[in-house]
Amino acid sequence: MKKVLFLTLMISSFLFGKNIKTVEVLKRLEDSNWVLVDTRDTNEYNGWNLSNLKKNGHIVGAKDFSYKWLDKKYLSTKNKEILKERIAGKGITLEKNIILYGTDVDNIEKVSNYFKSQGLENVFKYNLNENLDYEKLPFNSYENYEMLVPASWLKEKLDKKEVKVYEASWGSIKDAVVYLAGHIPGAPHINTDSVEPPPAWMINSDENLIKFAEEMGISKDDNIVLYGDDVMASYRLAIILKYLGVKDVRVLNGGLDAWKNAGYKTEMGVTKPTPIKEFGSKVPLKKSLIVNEAETKEILKDDKKSKVLVDIRSYNERIGKESGYSYWDKKGRIPGSVWGKSGTISVTLEDYRNVDNTMRNGYEILTMWKKLGIDKNKELTFFCGSGWRAAEVLFYSEVMGMKKNSLYSDGWIGWSTNSNNKIETGKEE
Repeated sequence: MKKVLFLTLMISSFLFGKNIKTVEVLKRLEDSNWVLVDTRDTNEYNGWNLSNLKKNGHIVGAKDFSYKWLDKKYLSTKNKEILKERIAGKGITLEKNIILYGTDVDNIEKVSNYFKSQGLENVFKYNLNENLDYEKLPFNSYENYEMLVPASWLKEKLDKKEVKVYEASWGSIKDAVVYLAGHIPGAPHINTDSVEPPPAWMINSDENLIKFAEEMGISKDDNIVLYGDDVMASYRLAIILKYLGVKDVRVLNGGLDAWKNAGYKTEMGVTKPTPIKEFGSKVPLKKSLIVNEAETKEILKDDKKSKVLVDIRSYNERIGKESGYSYWDKKGRIPGSVWGKSGTISVTLEDYRNVDNTMRNGYEILTMWKKLGIDKNKELTFFCGSGWRAAEVLFYSEVMGMKKNSLYSDGWIGWSTNSNNKIETGKEE
């Protein structure tokens, strides 16, 4: 053990402060004393080729820490703590040798300086553009990374009129202050009340959902990109459109912020949708994506244990300390469900996002699930209070390549509305 530590220190002292080469990276891919960290745009880690490389995605085994997370707007006190926790969770520790890689010298240096400010001194740099033999390294991507799009891709597709874009948020257009102040050019506003009407805010009937799509000018054959200032709303709408059977539904990774940060223009005022006469089907084409209460009970009865009901709510909601909603007073959890974490309160999802509201590293999500006893190979049905948080997590699971997962859209509120349904409270063993 002492010999290994001595050799590690010798290597570190020899390489410290130097830009390392591909051959050195190759030697350390399987070395547990070394950690590879991708400093690029999160979308590049996911699989998008935004730097004209000959390979897309990330180096196999690499962690991610995007330079974009260090923008001042994201460094609130809370986010600083999240970044510290994530660094440790990625196995980036004082005794490890850290290889920061990317395609831009300044961005790599930005992350390097931050790591050093956190006491991480064994930091080395690897620039893909300066080492053209990077092709020798193994790369990987999420199976369905294209479901989450970067702003540059959306801009290109909009210029070519190859996609339709919509901004989603709760409230009527007159209350949509952010939308009116500046939205992506050509994007109509979708009020989420259209798909989950008050006062219950449960998912609308199939007939009304198809009518909503027609009013918004959305057909089953369209290519749709959704976004929002609050990204959660866009995922809620995305799952509903996928449920209806829209051919291609994607979400702008990071929402409106991602568009603005890329330097693209927004427009003020209202963009009205152009209604169509026929959606293309009278019924939803992917019914299995959203399950009702009766189907949820069947999942809980599954003798083969091949299906799992996953609770995407805060810990305080899970144990019954709070309902999570100002308009709902019933507290507790669905017996037989498994906790999948979410965030600190009902409107946040820190456990599944980066500080810039992009999707968190998928491997970290899977590791978190494993610790919670959630098997990725089973059919997972996600629920939360009324479908928003769970829809986002379901979408992420599909980005990672899972194909049989679903959403219990009515969630805890729907379940606890029925007085005949059992509930549990208190801490779990």
